[in-house]
Amino acid sequence: MLLHVTHETRYAYAPAVETAQHLAHLRPLVTASQELVSHQLTIDPAPAQRSELPDLYGNTRAFFALEATHDHLIVTAESVVKTSQPVLSPDVARELPWEAVRERFRFRKDAPFDPASEFVFPSPYVPRHDDFIAYARASFVPERPTFDVAMDLTERMYRDFAYDADSTEINTPAVEALAQRKGVCQDFAHILIACFRAMGLPARYVSGYLLTQPPPGQPRLVGADASHAWVSVYLPGEGEGPESLGGWADFDPTNGRQPGEDYVTLAIGRDYSDVSPMRGVLHGGARHTLQVGVTVQPVGEVVQMPQSPAQTQTQSPPSSTSPSSDQESP
Repeated sequence: MLLHVTHETRYAYAPAVETAQHLAHLRPLVTASQELVSHQLTIDPAPAQRSELPDLYGNTRAFFALEATHDHLIVTAESVVKTSQPVLSPDVARELPWEAVRERFRFRKDAPFDPASEFVFPSPYVPRHDDFIAYARASFVPERPTFDVAMDLTERMYRDFAYDADSTEINTPAVEALAQRKGVCQDFAHILIACFRAMGLPARYVSGYLLTQPPPGQPRLVGADASHAWVSVYLPGEGEGPESLGGWADFDPTNGRQPGEDYVTLAIGRDYSDVSPMRGVLHGGARHTLQVGVTVQPVGEVVQMPQSPAQTQTQSPPSSTSPSSDQESP
């Protein structure tokens, strides 16, 4: 599938900002099931400094600095991505019980290092808490394969949780979203990750986009989509040690399914704090407003983003036709 993604972020500042430095994760990843055909990042006003470098997890992170007074900032990322259905490597031990996977990540002196072990530990948005263990236990049946555990937990969350854009904020603790059984895609991803890590298994956060379908008879709305978030769970290879080829399987608790070719992977990290689309440090500018417009379209249906301001940040209910939240920080 060939998809065109436009992600436009607009800030308005009052009073004006004197200087600013920003980081952006807006360049889609290249993966086994995803090819980046083209990418362009446009910044207005033009930055005095600009660079792109890979981060610790292989994402491309754009840095730019504005050294002149400005009352607005418009960042537009346009990408064309060729996607295919993700397929697990035949070397992955898909039937390995979750207890055996947990044992591989227990600390042992002189044990070979596995890079996936970093995703077993707590992170800023995914702390340890007994409530995650309590919720996870129903899926972690003894001797159940890790893949089946992840699928069951994903489907349970889809049934148990309500999508409510007004129930949480960007900094709402995951344990609070768990307690109220509602939130947005960011919350659901953090909860699923927390459940796996609480049981001693690696899981990581994935940010990206989902192709949505307009209601029958209605046109696709330009700028009406949002960025999305889901989870990757690690499945080790048949052998042990770094030479054993494991793999990551993706699960989307917001929609109760595994991502397919209608998903675009943007970045991966421990949690949202590693991969937020935009963040920055400002000097001046006491107040700001944020507007975000995202459009995901098959290349043959591309309609350009309107020149009027992008839609104010919104969050839509979970289903196969509506992804989830788009939350960005100044």
